[in-house]
Amino acid sequence: MGISVEGAVKSFGDFQALDDVSVEVPDGSLTALLGPSGSGKSTLLRAIAGLETLDAGRVTIDGEDVSTKPTQKREVGFVFQHYAAFKHMTVFENVGFGLKIRKWDKAKIADRVHELLNLVQLPGLADRYPSQLSGGQRQRMALARALAVQPQVLLLDEPFGALDARVRKDLRAWLRNLHEEMNVTTIFVTHDQEEAMDVAGQLVVMNQGRVEQSGSAEDLYEHPANEFVMSFVGEVNRLGEDFVRPHDIEVVLEADDRTEEGVVKRIVALGFEIRVEFVLGDGTDVWVQLTRNELQRLELREGQIAFLRPVQAKSFNGSTPSDPPGASTPQGSDDGGDAEVSAAV
Repeated sequence: MGISVEGAVKSFGDFQALDDVSVEVPDGSLTALLGPSGSGKSTLLRAIAGLETLDAGRVTIDGEDVSTKPTQKREVGFVFQHYAAFKHMTVFENVGFGLKIRKWDKAKIADRVHELLNLVQLPGLADRYPSQLSGGQRQRMALARALAVQPQVLLLDEPFGALDARVRKDLRAWLRNLHEEMNVTTIFVTHDQEEAMDVAGQLVVMNQGRVEQSGSAEDLYEHPANEFVMSFVGEVNRLGEDFVRPHDIEVVLEADDRTEEGVVKRIVALGFEIRVEFVLGDGTDVWVQLTRNELQRLELREGQIAFLRPVQAKSFNGSTPSDPPGASTPQGSDDGGDAEVSAAV
């Protein structure tokens, strides 16, 4: 089922949580609402679920205006960050709870619960209590419970936020595979850029109650609409008026008219990737992404002077991306005004 939010407005006292927000979520898609704390992403998710009433605007699911429908009639499954499990119930009872209150036959409940426990990789744990599960297992149980009632829409609010990095990474891959198998229209909230880019087909970047940009991870990374999106989706350095990705800076040992001098402050090995932190003459901190081979070739060490050459950069006039001064227009662009990425020359 496709979801459409049109002109959503929501305030809590003097705080404007949603300010004329419009979002389109295609049928069967996996969409991430991405933004910092207080950006409005959880409020938007709760409005779609019917847990918050909009001051203005509307929510449409599968072409039907559900703005005034109660949550239980919207056919949505909702998963919270902290599981919201019934501690006195077993895994089986937690997963089957929604079916029990819908007065399903006991045999059908048992079949559905065991089917879901296999789907979320929790076979054999039906008789355990939530306290006997790991964090990752409890979150999979919560997802199984949300899926039990066969929702048309699955909504996840920071589903992996309370888990450690390794478990989050495993569950991201699991969620992608689950979505491909279930094909349920899914929206999840996160402030983790890597998580959103890894899992979602569509990203909606929010800030201060408004949508800054929506599109694929590649679209937002390569063609950000403004400074906020550029700095929030992926790592970036600020060099004067230009924004440069760490992998788009070349490190050389000899200066020319395109380089800027920097001193190596710190070298951090992160597996195959090497993070080299520099301090420029004006005190600006810049970091560059290198491979181990590049580091060995350059023989960099802390305290050494080296020279940085931006290979690609972006600058923004107002909210519109534009070329840095003196940059050449890339091939394939219609005119210089539309160009976003430029080779430093």
